[in-house]
Amino acid sequence: MKSGLVRGFLSVGIWTFISRVSGFIRDILIAAWLGTGPVAEAFLIALSLPNMFRRFFAEGAFNTAFVPIFSKKLEDRADAERFAAQAFSGLFTVVLVLTALAMIAMPGLVWLMASGFAGDERFALAVEYGRITFPYILLISMASMISGVLNANGRFTAAAAAPVLLNLLFIVAMGLGRWLGWDLGLTLAWATPLTGISQLGLVWWDAHRNGWTFWPRRPRFSPDMRRLLAVALPAAFAGGVVQLNLLIGRQVGSRFEGAIGWLAFSDRLYQLPLGVVGAAVAVVLLPELARRLRAEDHAGGQSAYSRATEFGLFLTLPAAFAIAVIAEPMVATLFERGEFTAHDTSQTAKALIVYALGLPAFVLQKILQPLYFAREDTRTPFRFAAMSMVVNAVVAFGLMSMIGFLAAAIGTTVAAWVMVGQLWWGTRNMGQAARADARLLRAAPRIALAAALMAFALWFMESWIDAAGIGRILGLAILVFGGAAIYFTLAFVTGAYRLSELKAAVRR
Repeated sequence: MKSGLVRGFLSVGIWTFISRVSGFIRDILIAAWLGTGPVAEAFLIALSLPNMFRRFFAEGAFNTAFVPIFSKKLEDRADAERFAAQAFSGLFTVVLVLTALAMIAMPGLVWLMASGFAGDERFALAVEYGRITFPYILLISMASMISGVLNANGRFTAAAAAPVLLNLLFIVAMGLGRWLGWDLGLTLAWATPLTGISQLGLVWWDAHRNGWTFWPRRPRFSPDMRRLLAVALPAAFAGGVVQLNLLIGRQVGSRFEGAIGWLAFSDRLYQLPLGVVGAAVAVVLLPELARRLRAEDHAGGQSAYSRATEFGLFLTLPAAFAIAVIAEPMVATLFERGEFTAHDTSQTAKALIVYALGLPAFVLQKILQPLYFAREDTRTPFRFAAMSMVVNAVVAFGLMSMIGFLAAAIGTTVAAWVMVGQLWWGTRNMGQAARADARLLRAAPRIALAAALMAFALWFMESWIDAAGIGRILGLAILVFGGAAIYFTLAFVTGAYRLSELKAAVRR
């Protein structure tokens, strides 16, 4: 179990890292060529629309319900194939109808996302771009569902590699647009559905090669589909609450010129460790826990949960500490060129520091939620998510008049920690599988100590780099690689991670 679990974490994590790096290149080009002006803000809102519904339907509610049920059916291949085919056709039909309605109602959707755009050029641009980008949701929803099938069968590579295609196609499209003099806003908008086609094609082909072929058919409301809906609907509401949290941040940001861009670029930076660690853990842990619980292997479930938490903390805590310390040089080095000014750097760095404080919470959510989802319990996380949404709204709108756009980031971070507290408290009656084992209890405080000591070292290193007049790129490289070396050294010195454990994980 441990071998497959660690291998799965690494496979998803490595491909997600490549995706995030290529995403940085994409965002560097957007920042340099569009800055945080009207076209950039309009496109970011337009792209967030299908992404919001994607997380709501496919990666959120649907896969949360589908993966545990499908994983339990894999012992009977014919039954699993029948269920997967019905789920594919049902999801296709629902999202197709949603896409048609959304394209008609696009002005209303843009207003709900960013009412601060009303009355200026950003609104009309966002509506135009939104109608072009929204069909992406149909393509990526089907890709996400097929990815769930692949993940449940222990095949993680194609699904994790698919987002790399999105970033590469965006980069190529922007390069061509810049070279040929195209409107870059429209170029990015039209590139969006093309990336969806490529992602769907990749995972469809990998599934087909392994005996899982999907075509849309007339949906059937079978007993299995009724069971799927019974689990998915509460998860849909929970996913809707999570997306409302994001909506609150965008509404606050839309009232301050440039803030949509500042929040989006800071979000991209803290999403690197969140994506690499959180996505890897969540994708691999859910089917693993579902299998362990089905087999009543409580010790195996405890080990899977504890190793996921240890893996998450070991990589996330130092990332959070480091980002908070070196936020400004990081933003300046990556984005400050062309249309992205020093003022944009300052504002983006402020938001990034706030998001960094919530980074461990965002990852812990992804570790704790599978404990519920593997038991087909989606109602409890929904209640917790609703409470965190209220906290987010109160904090963000309450502070907006006093501290401006930063209220959006503060609300998101506070709500994330409230969510973690509720999820953790709710596991107290889940038995052994939801308890930290002795190894995790030993490692966690030592990981925190090593990360804190590294942060102090980074602070001194940053002062030395400024005084020495070292250039931005070399300075950031020294901070990143120097900080990593210091942290791993401290992790072994403090006993946060033992050399024998690292060697064993690498061999697996």
